[in-house]
Amino acid sequence: RCALGWGCWKTYVGRPETDTSRRFAMTALGNGLADVELHVDAVVVRQAELAMERRCGSRRITTALRMQGNLAGSYEALGRLEEASEQYRQVYFGLMNTLGEEHLDTIGAANNYASSLARRERYAEARSVLHKTMPVARRVLGENDYRTLTMRSNYARALYKDPDATLDDLHEAVTTLEDSERIARRVLGGSHPRTTGTERQLRYARATLRAYAAARIGRTFRTV
Repeated sequence: RCALGWGCWKTYVGRPETDTSRRFAMTALGNGLADVELHVDAVVVRQAELAMERRCGSRRITTALRMQGNLAGSYEALGRLEEASEQYRQVYFGLMNTLGEEHLDTIGAANNYASSLARRERYAEARSVLHKTMPVARRVLGENDYRTLTMRSNYARALYKDPDATLDDLHEAVTTLEDSERIARRVLGGSHPRTTGTERQLRYARATLRAYAAARIGRTFRTV
């Protein structure tokens, strides 16, 4: 894919910036570089692509926002989490204002933004975004959809990984993951990555809950 991306770019680079094939070639090149984990090069290409889109004064606002999403992914791959999160934030609110909360792109952008916040350990903010978006995902996609299950798993992770989580938070995380695991196993099968990933999360959440409960009991006995 990376080689084909270079081939596309070399073929169409001589065309005007406004040419559709030239712009698609740059997208293909950026995606190909990201696929082979040449993320530094992918950032350069994606930054140039986004600047070109804005320079051309495209009326397709959503196209520029999707390019920002790709750029955010490359920042994230390089560990530039703050820059990635800011890009994801702009994409989410941009798509919300342009396409509305029920559009599939907006739902996906909300999940990306929340995940980026969680990676920066801003768990409360991540939960806030997901708490707002999960009912929309259930309504638009349904309880059994892969994206809905992913969003619920990310919400649970933002609960049990938070060092300030309460006992109720941890119970909610376990309950959410138990429900998601049952649905994923029934709909996707036991070997599906979403199912096995949810199972791993559930084990971790249960262990965190047990440790919290044990520590709480220990504190009670010491007080007595």
